[in-house]
Amino acid sequence: MDLFARIDDVEARFASVEPRIEAFLPEDARFDRLRREARSLADRYPTVEGRPPLFGMLVGVKDLFHVDGFPTRAGSRLPPAALRGAESEAVSRLESAGALILGKTVTTEFAYFQPGPTRNPRDIAHTPGGSSSGSAAAVAAGLCEVALGTQTIGSITRPAAFCGVVGLKPTYDRISPEGVIPLSPSLDHVGCLAADVRTAARAARVLYRTWHDDSPRTGRPVLGIPEGPYLERVSSDTSQWFATVCRAMTEAGYELRRVPVMADFQAVSDRHHVIMAAEAARVHARWFDEYGSLYGPKTADLIRRGRSIDSDQLQAALAGRETFRAELQQAMIDGAIDAWIAPSTVGPAPRGLETTGDPIMNLPWTQAGLPSISLPAGTHSTGLPMGLQVVAAWNGDEALLAWADEMQRVTSNF
Repeated sequence: MDLFARIDDVEARFASVEPRIEAFLPEDARFDRLRREARSLADRYPTVEGRPPLFGMLVGVKDLFHVDGFPTRAGSRLPPAALRGAESEAVSRLESAGALILGKTVTTEFAYFQPGPTRNPRDIAHTPGGSSSGSAAAVAAGLCEVALGTQTIGSITRPAAFCGVVGLKPTYDRISPEGVIPLSPSLDHVGCLAADVRTAARAARVLYRTWHDDSPRTGRPVLGIPEGPYLERVSSDTSQWFATVCRAMTEAGYELRRVPVMADFQAVSDRHHVIMAAEAARVHARWFDEYGSLYGPKTADLIRRGRSIDSDQLQAALAGRETFRAELQQAMIDGAIDAWIAPSTVGPAPRGLETTGDPIMNLPWTQAGLPSISLPAGTHSTGLPMGLQVVAAWNGDEALLAWADEMQRVTSNF
């Protein structure tokens, strides 16, 4: 579709859908601005030859990323002037590749659990997940092709699953966090949400600091099922759904192996929350001292808890994270598997907007910094989307995306 016809189409859809789901922050004359930027882009690249790889791609940007010309509020009541900063490297990379910013998408307050107004496009009575709430909803509603998100526990994977889109969380630090308001720098990941794997891969090639097209990824991956207390966290109906997914993968020719792992899962979870609270308290120290009364109760509680964690406790938790990553990597070697598969969430999107859902199924992979992708994989008995989480080895992102493109052919048939 022609670039300007695409913008006309999105404008009409935006007028119809956005008032119901509230995925974006308000912006006066949004489409006038977008057409000016599109005209400038088209004038710079009048012919197909030589156009940048994301020419005309419409992108949503989670409101933790600084974008020139846009205020940053981070889902909070703090004054934007207190939060401002230089444009995010991820945003600059997208713009340099020809992408057009449709607007800022809603985030929970500072990427924690205080929900925003966004509703799930698949059923507006349900949460879209968080903290990348608006980004997932915007893609699911067909308003943009890609949206930037961040994940500190499950803030890309969970909303992707709840909204029925693809969510890519890279290996830790392979996409720059520069120009993004942090929650916990040791756990934060910058990633993206997209309608399908190939679109996510197009964006990844631009967003990653380095991309290796020559990475070896021959044949189908051997998939590991992480047996133990981790998988026991899902609901009984999700467990049944996952068994059906596993059968379908086997019937499609994939080899699945059960690998015992994370016997100390509660300790893994506890360690994650120590790191997150301690680092959030340090990130927000100055802002919280000055604007503490403007914080929502969930975020304020996190910061207060973090202030009680001393440096020795934090360092011990960070060391434990490194050990945990090594254990997961060794389990993959010992089990002779290429990737893990697991439900993206404990169940479908909860009803209501009071919670963004439980991120526990994403926590270990985020803590270890391993690359993961959530693939739409059918629906729950309620009709709400379900997602399959696929996790590769450290720096195995290129292989993960190649495998996921093939695996999506199976999961899309649910």
